[in-house]
Amino acid sequence: MKTVRQKKILELIEKNNIGTQEEMASMLCRSGFDVTQATVSRDIRELGLSKVPGPNGVPHYILITHTQTDLGDKYIRVLKDGYIGMEMAQNILVVKTVSGMAMAVAAALDALHFSEVVGCIAGDDTIFVAVRTVPETRALMEKIRGMINL
Repeated sequence: MKTVRQKKILELIEKNNIGTQEEMASMLCRSGFDVTQATVSRDIRELGLSKVPGPNGVPHYILITHTQTDLGDKYIRVLKDGYIGMEMAQNILVVKTVSGMAMAVAAALDALHFSEVVGCIAGDDTIFVAVRTVPETRALMEKIRGMINL
């Protein structure tokens, strides 16, 4: 049951901006899971979820997939240091970087294992990020903004 519940949590945070454990518990209950806030707290800790600010400044949970926390922090730092801006072109996200940083930022995006990303192509200061769908492109933009605190 725990594995199924945790899989549902990952699905919920992928599709929704969930900012509190109470919100998470409520959504799980609506999905048929009888949980307490303490159970949700343990699941969040076990899954290694992080809270990042969204585009409107309201924090929400995300999953940053990496093998070591400090490695994930390094990728986020590369993303922050190289990032200038981004623009959506349907299901392609065009990311502008500091000159010479596109390859490093693209490698960081790949290493962070965003589920929306199919792949990245980097030049000198521009990255084309192929995303599965238009809604997933919007979700990815929000995640990136949250990580770089925009």
